[in-house]
Formats: sequence, C-alpha cells, structure tokens
Amino acid sequence: MMKSILLALLLSTPLFASQENTGKDKDLLDFSSIKDIIKKDGLEGQLKKKEQEKRILLDQKKLSEMKRFNMPTEDVFWNMFSELWLVKNAPLLKWDFHKPDFDLEKSFITMLEEQGHFEKRIKILLVDTTEVIHAALPSNDQEFIFILSLPFIRTLDLSKVEISLLLFEDFLRAKKGYFKNYVTSKELEAYLGSNFSGKPFNKKLIDEHLKKYNQVLFEKGFSFQDQFEVTKEMDAFLKSDLKIWNTYLTMLEKIDQLTKTNVLYKKYGQIYPSPELQMNWLKPKQTRF
Repeated sequence: MMKSILLALLLSTPLFASQENTGKDKDLLDFSSIKDIIKKDGLEGQLKKKEQEKRILLDQKKLSEMKRFNMPTEDVFWNMFSELWLVKNAPLLKWDFHKPDFDLEKSFITMLEEQGHFEKRIKILLVDTTEVIHAALPSNDQEFIFILSLPFIRTLDLSKVEISLLLFEDFLRAKKGYFKNYVTSKELEAYLGSNFSGKPFNKKLIDEHLKKYNQVLFEKGFSFQDQFEVTKEMDAFLKSDLKIWNTYLTMLEKIDQLTKTNVLYKKYGQIYPSPELQMNWLKPKQTRF
C-alpha cells in the first residue's frame, strides 16, 4: 500500500511542475512538430499549389498588360491605318453625309466575279468633294476600301457599269500594291508586329506615313508606268467582251473631256496620268502599207 502511494506521488510531481511553468514556456514551442502535422494533413501541398496558381495568374496579367502595347501585324495594319486617315480627313473629304443608295457594291462585286475575283470584301465610301476623285486605299488581301467622288460621277452621269469599271481600275492598282509601296518604309515594316511596352509610342512615324497618303492622293498620284500597266491589264480582262470594252473606252473619253474643260478636275491627270494616253494604249495600232 505504501509503495502504491509513493509511486503515485512520484508520477504526479512532473505534472504539477509543467502546469506551473506553462506561461514561461509559451515562447519555446516546438514548431517542427506543427510543421510535421501540416505536412501530414496535406496543407503544405495546398499552399504550394495556391502559390503556383498565384504566380501563373500574375504572369498572365503581365502578359495581357504587355499585349496592350503590341503594334498590329501587317495583315491587319493597313485597314486600320486607312480608316484612321479617313477619320482624320473627314472635314476635307466630306464623307459623313446622307448618301443616295446606288447599290454600287452589288454591281461592282458582280463585275469582279465575272472577271474571276471571288470572295472579296468591298467598302465603297462616297465623298462629297472633288479633292479626291476615286482611289483604293491600302488594305488587306481580301478586303478593299474605295473612295469615290459623288460630284464626279454625277457630273459625268456615269452608269453603274462605268462606275464599276472605274473601281475595277483601282482594284487592279491595289492588287499590284502601287499605293502601299509608295507610302510604306523599312522603318514602318520593322515597327509592325513589335511591342513598345516601356517605350514611348512612335507617333512621329505614324504621322509621317499619314502625310504620305496625302502626297499620293492630293499631289503625286501614280506614275505613267503604273497607269500603262493597269490600262493594259484592263484591256486583257475586257477584250473578250467588246460591249464592256467599248464602255470602258467611252468612259475614258468622258473623263478626258472633263479634265480638259472643267477646272475642278484639272488635277485629275496629275494623279492618274493622261486619260488620252490610256485611250491610245487601248486602241489597236493601225497597220501601214
């Protein structure tokens, strides 16, 4: 009995000492054991997974932020740039007005398909000015933006077929890339598709190329060689149908007469060299005996 009492006293002593020192030993907790418990419960793996997910989200956000500073690639740039030029020149071009519905797109697309050009997206913008008579602005391979002077087609009283022939000329110029070649540069080509994150946007480069649009459409136009190549290609496309070929020749005669008699259109020959020469290039040469 005595042995049992002594054993009980010996076993109870450390318990009392531990209870008395609990407050003092709070700072001496063994965290390694807690870590082991976390590992066992799988919490550490969940924390690592959440950290990884957080890093992925931050990387995606950073990448998304950087994409905001991407320059468009060439396959989308020219449409955007031509539309920018149209907006900046709206007061001069006067395209924002109520337009009569001539159904020109349908007529022109029909002509394109008859000449073997299918699935082309066409935009024809009528302008209430004689500053620009007609043109196809640089665009993407399958999409074409045309501007056409309403006073011009009314003055000449052009039919839908004649208007379509005029637009077809511009279509061939666009296909040959004359306009785009005149207004582009190696510096712009290098800038397209690049990223300017952390650098200032090269507004000067863009403004310089907008001015080049002005030079082509208001001042320099196209060369005699450009005009010759387009005229001969028109001839090759149309000569299988003498009726439409003669319509084209008649349209050129109208334009030639207008540019020689009406001061509003004197600059036309500066942009599209000599309708008179075009007629000479089309007419078969007489054989001399």
